[in-house]
Amino acid sequence: MAKLLFSHFFWGVPDIGEREEKTMSRSRWMLTLVDKTFPRDMRWAWLTKVPGLRQIIEFMFFQGDHLIILPRNKTVAVGQEVDQPGQMALPTELADQLIDSMDYHVIMNFCLCRTYMPCHDYPRDLGCIFMGEAARGINPEWGRAVSKAEAKEHIQKCEEAGLVHVVGKSKLDTVWLGIGPGEKLLTICNCCPCCCITRIIPHSHKIFGEKLVRAPGVEVFVREDDCVGCGTCTENMCIMGAISMEDGKAAIDQDACRGCGRCVEACPADAISLTIDSKFFMEESVRQIGAIVSM
Repeated sequence: MAKLLFSHFFWGVPDIGEREEKTMSRSRWMLTLVDKTFPRDMRWAWLTKVPGLRQIIEFMFFQGDHLIILPRNKTVAVGQEVDQPGQMALPTELADQLIDSMDYHVIMNFCLCRTYMPCHDYPRDLGCIFMGEAARGINPEWGRAVSKAEAKEHIQKCEEAGLVHVVGKSKLDTVWLGIGPGEKLLTICNCCPCCCITRIIPHSHKIFGEKLVRAPGVEVFVREDDCVGCGTCTENMCIMGAISMEDGKAAIDQDACRGCGRCVEACPADAISLTIDSKFFMEESVRQIGAIVSM
């Protein structure tokens, strides 16, 4: 195992032929490793704050990451001034556009995070979508190649299940999948708040949280006059811990907020709003992802 890890990190990813030969053998030890370590990943969060270890962990698992959180469709306030009537772009339309831009698509048979926690509130069989040339090396036991239409249907299923889409480049995916290079792999994760790796971000060194960004053009705010101070929005809703109660009212830390919209859905008084500048959201998101992933 150590030999494989060192080979991956320091000498690069094997060529296609070598990858196909090693893929099956990698399955057993990699998933065993995840099974033993993932439920304890809060310890990894603590380790990211230790000088020296932080740099090693970032280099091995997170170097070059840039992941955009997409708000859920139903959280977006329609009819904003920035859009003409009928021109509001829904967040999942960005996922659809990214799917259209890639030639190869794999839907994972399971969500790594929810499977190994294990998750009891969200479906474990709604896995990530991996796209691009590097995705051809994914173990066929773990995922299946699909059409663009099937990939879009999967996005819709995840939306209906209450999952939040996270799109971009993730080195960690190239590590556990044993594929690469990273600039030829585009990830669409479908995350829950309770079991996915995003939950450790608030407890990690700030540099790791900076790799997970709010979608361009997204704004979230509380209408204080409508807030009844029930605190529902603070109860394990925000993956970044960005919302709290201040003087009996909900308050959002705009620096920490990533615009997922969970607090908007949770609020029983409809006192929290999420707006989106559709044109800027689409164009800037595509530009950011295109700068790090071959599309």
